Amino acid sequence: MKKYIIIISSVLFTLSFISCNKFLDLEPLSNNIWVQNEASDSIVYKTADEVETGLSGVYGDFRNEYFELDYYVNGDAQSDDAYAGADNPNNFQIDEYNINALNTNVSRDWAYLYSQIGKANIVINNTMSCPDPALTIERKNEIIGEASFIRAFCYFQAVQLWGDVPLQLQEVKTVSAELLPEIYAQLFPDRQPVDSIFKQIIFDFETALAYMKPTAPHKSFVTTGAVNAMLAKVYATIEPHDYNKVNQYCDAVIAGPYSLLPNYDDLWGTAENTDESIFEINYEGTSTNANWGASMFRGSDWKKFNIPSNDLVKAFDDEGDVIRKNSSIIFLEAGFPDPHYPINNYPFINKWRQFSSPSPQNYIFLRLADIILLKAEASNELGDVQGAADLVNQIRTRVQLPNTTATDQASMRLAIEKERRLELAFEGLRWYDLKRTGRAIEVINNAKDESGQTLYNLTENKLVWPVPQNELDNNVNLEQNPGY
Repeated sequence: MKKYIIIISSVLFTLSFISCNKFLDLEPLSNNIWVQNEASDSIVYKTADEVETGLSGVYGDFRNEYFELDYYVNGDAQSDDAYAGADNPNNFQIDEYNINALNTNVSRDWAYLYSQIGKANIVINNTMSCPDPALTIERKNEIIGEASFIRAFCYFQAVQLWGDVPLQLQEVKTVSAELLPEIYAQLFPDRQPVDSIFKQIIFDFETALAYMKPTAPHKSFVTTGAVNAMLAKVYATIEPHDYNKVNQYCDAVIAGPYSLLPNYDDLWGTAENTDESIFEINYEGTSTNANWGASMFRGSDWKKFNIPSNDLVKAFDDEGDVIRKNSSIIFLEAGFPDPHYPINNYPFINKWRQFSSPSPQNYIFLRLADIILLKAEASNELGDVQGAADLVNQIRTRVQLPNTTATDQASMRLAIEKERRLELAFEGLRWYDLKRTGRAIEVINNAKDESGQTLYNLTENKLVWPVPQNELDNNVNLEQNPGY
């Protein structure tokens, strides 16, 4: 009993700070059956407006620190495309593959992702119980689909960063000594295997696919295209990769209402919700809805994050890729020293150009070129090397580059890897591309600095992050990843 009293006190203290999440979860039974709590006094949403507000809160977390800053640090500074920049030791650890369990970026990213998952769970778990007749069954299903997409999107981030992670899928509303033996595993979950996490991710995306529409008022709402794109990415990431599924979902995206912009540079700066964009986060540039993250990557007021690497600059130059290099990187004079670049010729990311605060700069998370290159990868792995070449050449033609010279499966793999790097630089994807293709250790350990010297010593254990120490301290059922 003394043990339970201590645990209850700890839980109540924690819930006082994160009551908006309530550890609310949903156990899916099938695509159309959801666990419900039908007691009248347990109805969370009593009106349609309350449900819509709840969903807006789930979407709103795409504007938090994880997605405005850390999403790009994790995907780019953790790769060979960017140095950490700035002066934050936590970012240096990420850049140098020297992360420890006390890294505050790691702990805040865990918290951000599980906070958004918790908000999605509230919507998924309680929308069907809303008694307001103004909320039609069609709209209820659509809302559940949107929240399911976001939950899966967050779990996809988490499983790529940490591997095995807790899977919270049951609701806890009441904490007491009597109930603790029953709800203990829900309050203090252990880590579930990667396979189980991916199974839930696929279930959630398939649920979303059943209810989404092909178009929306703008690209920050979930559509069938966004779901198909994410399913293609998931099947390209799970082990073993399922390239037939990748091909299927890429085809569904390509058949949708999307097209490549004729001019690559038109994707950046003031362009919003273009024909090439599939899913992006919209910002108004007001005091309450601005993208402060854009100012983290460019400007001369202080040293910025994610400085383009010499290795990436060389990759652009070796390819003669002037158009994408100039769209992705801008060299300016900087007011601060750097070990890699001179002050009078200092590179900044050029894809997010509205960096003055408050910024209306949108972030594009999914776009058609990414999916075309993913289909090229699937085609190549399925034995259609020429089909893969045709897709790669489609992307290269836009930026006035000659056709690929790759003619066999092995050389085409490297050609696609290079094309994804140059096309998608600084879009938060490079690290995950290298991991899922099994190329991270070889590529990272051969990345060169301005003197032609290698920089990193990436090992197998460092392909995933440590579980944050504060999470281990608060939950004895969590186990640390090997090597930390």
